[in-house]
Amino acid sequence: MKRRDTALLAAALAAGSFGVASAGPFEDGVVAQQHGDYATAMRLWRPLADKGSPIAQYDVGMLYAFGLGVPRDLAAAAAWYRRAGEAGVPGAQANLGAAYANGWGVRQDYSQAVAWYRQAIASGSTQAKFNLGVLYARGLGVARDDRQAAMWYRAAANEGLADAQANLGMMYAQGLGVKHDPGAAAAWYRKAAAQDNAAAQFNLGLLYETGEGVPQDYAKARDWYAKAADQRLAAACLNLGTLYAQGKGTPRDEGQAAAWYRQAAEQGDAQARMNLGLMYARGQGVSQDYVQAHRWLNLAAASGNEPGIRDQASHARDAIAARMTPAQVAQAQALAQQVAPK
Repeated sequence: MKRRDTALLAAALAAGSFGVASAGPFEDGVVAQQHGDYATAMRLWRPLADKGSPIAQYDVGMLYAFGLGVPRDLAAAAAWYRRAGEAGVPGAQANLGAAYANGWGVRQDYSQAVAWYRQAIASGSTQAKFNLGVLYARGLGVARDDRQAAMWYRAAANEGLADAQANLGMMYAQGLGVKHDPGAAAAWYRKAAAQDNAAAQFNLGLLYETGEGVPQDYAKARDWYAKAADQRLAAACLNLGTLYAQGKGTPRDEGQAAAWYRQAAEQGDAQARMNLGLMYARGQGVSQDYVQAHRWLNLAAASGNEPGIRDQASHARDAIAARMTPAQVAQAQALAQQVAPK
């Protein structure tokens, strides 16, 4: 009833925080920004940016990028990042690279993303090292090269970036660009998990559950899954639900299993949707309810990328439908429409 999956951390391509400078109008803007008064920050920073202050240009770009104190305008953000980036501001260079990587306010262009990330790296940006690693891992703007990806992840990980630590752990876990080493994976996951990185918490839980790189310990697996599940990571909710369903590392509790499966199911996880549907069909942890069973099994069949899940969910749904009235089937189908398949 569970998918085991060392999910690759989704790349956090957006960079950095607001800049700071010495006392004066700019610092007054920083104080306003820190207190959530973004309109005042923009009022103080914009004249400085217009006069050529690179750090003010960067921060004005940040305000436009996030729609703080002004309507969100990604094109304006990219334009201000460019001015600051050309003056050598590392965060602006990294963010302009992210804009090109994602098509935020500019035409998507991975080659330009690579170029700006390299400029940001030369200026000392940790985030850009991670971002360049992501592009090497995916073969975007550069030839795919797992060794280069691991090298850049390591450079950023050694500087404390949690996303890079998590991805470097994944590289060790899967033997991508580095020698397969579950122990090293666990060490890097632990560093990122200590910074509340949900993907690392999940992956560390997975290692404890399977006994790879660490002694098998279902209770520790449960604890790490719970930390990631509290951040609503669907895979962690799924695996935590299964530990409760099987009584591993925790007393068996089908009610808790159903509750965690629901959290993952509502995020579109096909396995969790099927598991929840089967629990409704059998009355495990929830009251038996064929309408709800049909609903979740139908969603699992529609959203699953794995043929095995689609087929199993379809067969279970059809078996349940044979016990239902046409009105109940129609009700289940209507309920399924309320949750868009993912």
